[in-house]
Amino acid sequence: MCGVLEKESAQSKQKVIPVRKKRTYRAKEINAVRVSEIVAGHDGCPATVGIDVGKDDLFLMLRWGAEMFSGPWHAENRTGIRGVVEFLATLSHGRKLTVALEPTGTYGDALRYALTQAGLNVHRVEGKASHAYAEIFDGVPSQHDRKDAAVVAELAAVGKSTPWPYDAESMENQERRHWVQRLEAAQGTMQVWTGRLEGLLARHWPEVTQVLQLNSVSLLKTLAHYGGPEELAEDSEAGVRLAGWGRSLLTPEKIQALLKTAEETVGIPQGKYDREWVRECAQQILDARRTKQQGKRELKRLGAGNEVLSRLGAAVGYATASVLWAYLGNPQDYHSGAAYRKAMGLNLKERSSGKWIGQLRITKRGPGAVRRWMYLASMRLLKKKRVRDWFETKKKRDGDRGGKALIGVMRKLSMALYRVAIDKVAFDARKLFPGKPLKQKATSARARQKGPPHRALAVTSTSEGRRPR
Repeated sequence: MCGVLEKESAQSKQKVIPVRKKRTYRAKEINAVRVSEIVAGHDGCPATVGIDVGKDDLFLMLRWGAEMFSGPWHAENRTGIRGVVEFLATLSHGRKLTVALEPTGTYGDALRYALTQAGLNVHRVEGKASHAYAEIFDGVPSQHDRKDAAVVAELAAVGKSTPWPYDAESMENQERRHWVQRLEAAQGTMQVWTGRLEGLLARHWPEVTQVLQLNSVSLLKTLAHYGGPEELAEDSEAGVRLAGWGRSLLTPEKIQALLKTAEETVGIPQGKYDREWVRECAQQILDARRTKQQGKRELKRLGAGNEVLSRLGAAVGYATASVLWAYLGNPQDYHSGAAYRKAMGLNLKERSSGKWIGQLRITKRGPGAVRRWMYLASMRLLKKKRVRDWFETKKKRDGDRGGKALIGVMRKLSMALYRVAIDKVAFDARKLFPGKPLKQKATSARARQKGPPHRALAVTSTSEGRRPR
């Protein structure tokens, strides 16, 4: 019968992993494993294989129905993928086989693609679940690759996994992801070079940022051309050049103020290579800025033909909407707004014990780029009066600290974007905070202990749901 084996069977070499034994997790090379020996006595029995994917190594553990394990086995990542797939395909003959992996960035993509192409049933186990289950599994809190493979197999066998086949993206989505990645790279480049330029100006031209902001295109073009205040002050045609770079945004008064700071600066005089470095920093920022602008134009073009993206773009801009789409997918694929918010990592968690009540914090799970662009979108929303009024009230209540208030705006915005996509309505910032919420009665001893829920960061149910795979 499936799941019933003699532990002493020398033929099948089964072992119950959750018993501490010396060399329990010693791995054998998968090329030396015979499938016929593994499946002996398990004809037709369903099985689950957990795979721990590393940069260089793959570790596999096979679990049968009654908590009996075979393995672990080792293979080289990249070069050993073909052998692993052939081994698992042979193992799946005559039985239902589930192959479970953890999300490991791009290191496991090639394996997942090959498994899907071979027609195998690929599942996903969340890393947080396997981490929490490690001590429950064998009574030891430690984690290592071989044990992780067994934990993944165990969780998948008891239904704590979701289907995860490799699905090829459409050409449109591939192009959208391409421009999102370029946009992200350009944003990161601008931040790096802007930090360098800020330090250089503080040394050689500290007064200039009082006239023009560091991200001003006029200032960047000035620095890319002159490299510093000395050459600017010596150029008799500098005023004309500045007017051409700044156009209507750079007034004559600002031009005169800029020239005056160049002549009277108290900064350290520059050498030849100091000026060259300033020029390079400014030029790198200008190039990244152009790439970013090009990316925004392309994303707007791609989103114009998509009804959902068009509505999201009207709410937060096509760049932010495209980032959300590239990392999270279509909001219409989520069963609730809470699930969409959870995929952003904006759902709340609390760590409390006994009489000690912990603070509510966002989980920050999922792509950091999503929260970064949602943060910027929320900052822009503060220009709306009703949103600004709520933000200022919350900030004052928190001791003049605006961090939690801005998170509150991000959480509200995530729910609003879901409604915009599902209900096909236009975004209205006034509806984010329409008025005073109704009072809610405490429904449990813990709720009564904590008092009424916070208006800005209301506790969400633990059943917010997860993103469909």
